[in-house]
Amino acid sequence: MYQSYPCPYCGRRLMLSPSGDDNMHTCPYCGKRVRYHGDYNRYDRYYPPYKNMDHGPRFDYSRFKDYGSRPYVVNIDEVTKENDTFRTALWTGKHLQLTLMSIDVGGEIGLEIHPDVDQFIRVEEGHGVTLMGDHRDRLNFQAEVYDDYAILIPAGKWHNLINTGNKPLKLYSIYAPPEHPFGTVHKTKADAMEDHHDPYH
Repeated sequence: MYQSYPCPYCGRRLMLSPSGDDNMHTCPYCGKRVRYHGDYNRYDRYYPPYKNMDHGPRFDYSRFKDYGSRPYVVNIDEVTKENDTFRTALWTGKHLQLTLMSIDVGGEIGLEIHPDVDQFIRVEEGHGVTLMGDHRDRLNFQAEVYDDYAILIPAGKWHNLINTGNKPLKLYSIYAPPEHPFGTVHKTKADAMEDHHDPYH
């Protein structure tokens, strides 16, 4: 005789125990989700094992701010496309920084160099041209970039990214180590230019 009891993963659906005990067995409504035997006491057998995990804050699209350096998870495609600032630091740690950028039609990041910082850029939306080189007046590397393209910029290379499309170029950039101060927000490129006081921009 089968004894039924509630499945903790499926609301009010029932699980079946052929032996009549309360050991947990695969629920036919849940596909391949993992179940735990009653003797496995590492977790409370009546709840999923992740019930006490800190999943971090839900991202509030009205508050683009720096969440570093604490655990953080975000839908990077969505927030990158939602961002309408020239640059916003979203996460700044000791060794890495994530920023969001939106480059206006006909605009550019601007020619720059980071002597001790490697940079990764991913284009989420738009069309542009990236240029790189060892000298600011000789950018002998050039490539077109589109949605889902990644750009790797070694430390010590002059570089620029120009929006050649008909809509804002949406991208995120990772610096290692961080390039901008914690909490950096540049609403426009003019704000960014005013904020830079070094000879490498």
